[in-house]
Amino acid sequence: MKLLSIAIPCYNSEGYMRKCVDSLLTGGDDVEIIIVDDGSTKDRTGEIADEYARNFPNIVKAVHQENGGHGAAVNKGLENASGLYFKVVDSDDWVKQEAYMQVLDTLRHLAGGSRTLDMLVCNFVYEKEGEKRRKIMHYRHILPRDTIFTWEDCHHFTKGHYILMHSVIFRTRLLKECGLKLPEHTFYVDNLYVFEPLPYVKNMYYLDVNFYRYYIGRADQSVNEEIMISRIDQQLKVNKLMIDYLVDKKQELLKNKRQYQYMRNYLEIITTVSSILLIRADTKESLQMKKELWQYLKGKDRKLYLWMRNGIMGSAMNLPGRGGRKISVESYKICQRIFKFN
Repeated sequence: MKLLSIAIPCYNSEGYMRKCVDSLLTGGDDVEIIIVDDGSTKDRTGEIADEYARNFPNIVKAVHQENGGHGAAVNKGLENASGLYFKVVDSDDWVKQEAYMQVLDTLRHLAGGSRTLDMLVCNFVYEKEGEKRRKIMHYRHILPRDTIFTWEDCHHFTKGHYILMHSVIFRTRLLKECGLKLPEHTFYVDNLYVFEPLPYVKNMYYLDVNFYRYYIGRADQSVNEEIMISRIDQQLKVNKLMIDYLVDKKQELLKNKRQYQYMRNYLEIITTVSSILLIRADTKESLQMKKELWQYLKGKDRKLYLWMRNGIMGSAMNLPGRGGRKISVESYKICQRIFKFN
């Protein structure tokens, strides 16, 4: 069995996928790289995937499927994964070799331990085009370092500081046993990927290394604000699925309040993002969609709705009138500058 399976969802990725794959090949035979060609049509993505599979048959698998979107590609990668642990690396991102070696050494050490590791967390770096100074997302003041820990050992997560797809490695069997299946033809499913498995995560480990390099700079990236507004229906779909999931799991999660609080706070930030995008769209339809989102939450769980609606972010997102919406947008811009997100 391989130590680590890494899925690379690829869609018309010819221009940058080699940098990603080459950075991962340095892991050697302990790693299984699954390149998922998600119905690419405009370039040689599929041919490049097959080329790597031929040249590195003991490490690389090339999988081809009809276009299903990022979620479908992650699902296919997980379906084909045989490694003990599982990681997703997007085709325009890459990993730092020295940190990569430390990650593999840590997984080897923990794999044979008395306590089963469910989730490994590392830092990631925003490789933002045009910015000299790189923003590092670390967890030094939140998670214990260099030891296995549980949710009770975590400190408070600050606003805008969460465990994202870039920072996490899951135990493969955990993902399969919890029934994770991301929706197809839907963007922003990475939020579900780092949300739905959490009730099954008991033991965690934080390795304080800058492992994942998250590239931001392509005009067609899904995190571009204009593109997010144009795809707001998909953002709302994911948001509502997260609401459904948290409400359905609430009684079970309340047995571990620290875990529930983390998931509730993460849902709050996603709902804030949805709300501000709808405000930024600034149409009658978008404002009605924002109202409907909050009503959806209220209908699912009134207590959760009141907590979120009366909080700082919920209040800021629901200020009345054009003047109130202007204040909401300015607050959002301040957060962008502080947290360096798009």
